[in-house]
Amino acid sequence: MSELLPIANARDTWAWLKSELGRRRGRSVFTLLVAAVAAGMALVPVYVFGVLVDRVQDGAPPSTIGWVVAVIASAAVIGGVCAGFASFLIRSLGEGILADLRERTVDRALRLPIQTVERVGKGDLLSRVGDDVAVIGKAVTDVVPNLVTAVLLVVLSMVTMLGIDWRLGLAGMVALPMYALAMRWYLPRSAPVYAAERVAMGERSQALISSMQGARTVRAYGLEDSHLGQINGASEKARDLSVGVFALFTRFAGRGNRAEFVGLATILAAGFALVNADIVTVGQTTTAALLFHRLFNPIGMLMYTFDEVQSAGASLARLVGVVDLDDASGTGTATVREFADSTLELADVRHTYDGSHEVVHGISLHVKSGERVALVGSTGAGKTTVAAIAAGSIAPTSGSVRIGGTALPDLEPGGLRRRVAIVSQEVHVFAGPLIDDLRLAAPDASEEDAAMALKAVGADGWVTALDDGVQTVVGEGGHELTAAQAQQLALARLVLANPAVAILDEATAEAGSAGARELEASAEAATRGRTTLVVAHRLTQAAAADRVVVLEHGRIVEQGPHADLVAAGGRYAELWSAWEGR
Repeated sequence: MSELLPIANARDTWAWLKSELGRRRGRSVFTLLVAAVAAGMALVPVYVFGVLVDRVQDGAPPSTIGWVVAVIASAAVIGGVCAGFASFLIRSLGEGILADLRERTVDRALRLPIQTVERVGKGDLLSRVGDDVAVIGKAVTDVVPNLVTAVLLVVLSMVTMLGIDWRLGLAGMVALPMYALAMRWYLPRSAPVYAAERVAMGERSQALISSMQGARTVRAYGLEDSHLGQINGASEKARDLSVGVFALFTRFAGRGNRAEFVGLATILAAGFALVNADIVTVGQTTTAALLFHRLFNPIGMLMYTFDEVQSAGASLARLVGVVDLDDASGTGTATVREFADSTLELADVRHTYDGSHEVVHGISLHVKSGERVALVGSTGAGKTTVAAIAAGSIAPTSGSVRIGGTALPDLEPGGLRRRVAIVSQEVHVFAGPLIDDLRLAAPDASEEDAAMALKAVGADGWVTALDDGVQTVVGEGGHELTAAQAQQLALARLVLANPAVAILDEATAEAGSAGARELEASAEAATRGRTTLVVAHRLTQAAAADRVVVLEHGRIVEQGPHADLVAAGGRYAELWSAWEGR
């Protein structure tokens, strides 16, 4: 089973939420005040009704009912307006915080090291930015506004009962310990189950996605039953957890009903005794009883929506866990302007993916400004790992990578990607106009800039032939590009990004023999004048490089110009001979 991304603990989650509300302090306070007014207006009819009981008992004229109706109507109008506005403010505030959290989670996910993404799998990450965001979003729109209103109603009602008579207030508070005990019984039992349920949903997503992505392999090896079994097992685990927490909830609801009965019975008994002793009036006792009875719904809502609150809390912890991951993409202060050159240097670089087995063993490599170096070697030699380390996509286990004499971790955030660009054989064409796809590398690029970049890599011909040119919708649901065209698009992005250092990881491998020569020419044009490190799938790329570095089993075994290595009769000569006689 894949390892999962970290999950924030309760203290860190609350600290994050508090900081987000603190950043919006003025709006948060205003929202709370509007909600408090709405809750206060909801209590006015109950209080007025108690006054009316005493007035009638004292023989007040029938006209008294007029001012009572006027007060209740006014309170209803003001309360309704404030309640609606408060609900809008709470939803707006919550959705704003959630939008920021979602953006920060996706941003952090996109900056995760490649080995981290491969280790945890895509399912856990997608379930966080998908399922977990949906759970929190539902809570923000459906639960949180009612939750805030319920809390304010409970607090104001208790204060009002204490204001009428402290003994009636204490009688109403008898139920609070019972509610607290019910929560104390429920929370420790349900919280771990909700957290486990969210994890189980992530595992289910991972099982489903991995099976769908590898569908051809699954069918080729007859593994359908095995993968369906994994998906069913993950689904059954999530289902069983949901059923189990519902069983806990029904027992929790029974404890809440018991507290309601005891609380109302205590108020009525205390009120009867106090009225007989002429300490309070019948109207005051009526008000206290109605206030407590009115709390049945908000307290019940507080208790019975705790399953959704718990689930949303578990989802929030999973998102905060991603946001709080250490960002190794650059925390220094060295800016691009400070570089005197674009020399790329790897010093005694070692790397292991599992913490024990090294795949790169003490590699040192110096690529001068503007030099083109090709990495060659048999499958598993460590070429892609070295390229990823040089590009900053992977942090080496030990050793250092420097550009222009500055170590990659010392770069300012974002400085690395402005300085170094990597193009791999796995090119994704984003759905939308082709010009937008190009502008991913340079958001401010004009259509003229895009046309120049396409021309530089030899893609202007087929782009011009498209019905709408650079405005043609490509990718899913649009014009499908060939593998070679997609690679040219990636190389055009490289030209627009204009980095000083370019890393090509088998960027011409998907073209096939027919389009390989043309694509190699595109790659050469895109990297001309740049410090370039090429993982050479085709040895014709190595032959055209200034220098060839041969890797075997994670070590450099020889390096030098193509002609010299062929003449030396070593490992490269063997590879070249095999290539020529393929």
